[in-house]
Amino acid sequence: MNIPVDIFLCHPDGILPEYKTPGSCAFDLSTIENATIAPGEIVRLRTGLVICTPQNHVLVVAARSSLPKKFGLTVVQGIGIVDEDYCGPNDEILLQLINFTNTPVTVTKGDRLAQGMIMPIIKASFNVVEMLEKPDRGGFGSTGH
Repeated sequence: MNIPVDIFLCHPDGILPEYKTPGSCAFDLSTIENATIAPGEIVRLRTGLVICTPQNHVLVVAARSSLPKKFGLTVVQGIGIVDEDYCGPNDEILLQLINFTNTPVTVTKGDRLAQGMIMPIIKASFNVVEMLEKPDRGGFGSTGH
């Protein structure tokens, strides 16, 4: 299923995302800047793109599988969540990365560092209850003995 997604190039060097294979569920996101990232440093690298997530969808930004091995970097927060209302002319997608190695890491303009997935969302309505009917499983980490 394809869904139309508006993209605004907020910088002329922005690289349009693309699915690299017919079976890809995520598209690559590239940086438009060169950077040297010090050990332990957190950076936000520009993509030059504003991606207008369709209504009732979310854009999930995650590390490409090669990012840790090839670059020694990862997405700081695990994944990035881009809400559907983050799509104004200054709402550029930034790649927030951390260098987890002991040496500086250099990235080059055009490097594919992250991937994005457009996913449907279901919003919850929360009901406060007095008692829980389901049995206790044993708390956090209880199945990982």
